[in-house]
Amino acid sequence: MNVNFEYYRIFYYVAKYRNFTKAARVLGNSQPNITRAMNCLEQQVHATLFIRTNRGVQLTSEGEELYNYVSAAMAQIFAAEEALSENDGLLHGNIVIGTSETALNIFLVDQLKSFHQSYPGIRLKIYNYSTPQALETVRSGKVDFAVVSTPVETAGPLKVTSLASFQDILVGGRTFEHLTSRAVSLSELKEYSLMGLGRETMTYKFYNRFFMTHGQEFAPDIEVATTDQILLMVKSELGLAFVPEPMTRESLKKKEIVTIQLQEEIPIREICLVYDYQHPLNSAARQFVTMCKNC
Repeated sequence: MNVNFEYYRIFYYVAKYRNFTKAARVLGNSQPNITRAMNCLEQQVHATLFIRTNRGVQLTSEGEELYNYVSAAMAQIFAAEEALSENDGLLHGNIVIGTSETALNIFLVDQLKSFHQSYPGIRLKIYNYSTPQALETVRSGKVDFAVVSTPVETAGPLKVTSLASFQDILVGGRTFEHLTSRAVSLSELKEYSLMGLGRETMTYKFYNRFFMTHGQEFAPDIEVATTDQILLMVKSELGLAFVPEPMTRESLKKKEIVTIQLQEEIPIREICLVYDYQHPLNSAARQFVTMCKNC
């Protein structure tokens, strides 16, 4: 039996909607053409597939049996089309990411490198923001998603997924080496110049809350825009600072700075993915997110 496949495709939609007119609308065709095609199909398979009613059509037992086979075949075809579409999206797609400096330095750079090696055709646009600014770009739709460090304050359609954790440490220049022989308390830090990020950052809020929890005031003598600037100033002996441990490794290895033990335990922080669940990600962005979650 050599039946035109197009007849089976039309039959699938007629059977699915139980209506010739709805099927014609979905297929971008006319109702007379749909009716004609189904008459031809019935003739070729030598069976009555539909019972026409005032409200549409009903499937006969033969029609139900054929629909079970055809719907299974169409499901496979739809899956193949989606897979091909995904593959094309991974060849020529775009991803726009908002990120905080900490997240970029200790997590995102490595993920971008791995992703770019696997999917060199994807165009990547990376915008550096403070965490609050990055969240706002997600809300406004300017970026596909954001990768930021905690604390994260979200509301509405924004969802947060943890990707990795990290620990901040207290560091100073070589002139502070005398402090490395013992644990220093937060109350003692007021005796030294302390550096930190600006008041508009979530890192500042994190340490303000941390100090308050222990009955102390967080009042940096020097406020800067980026952690890289903090490290530069630490090396220049301008004071002490709290810095993500991964960002200090090279400087510690070169013995440009020293680690100072703190009596109070600094809470663990996290790198998080923030996205708007009301705006689906494209295939390239979904693949990147999957890679980040599985790292």
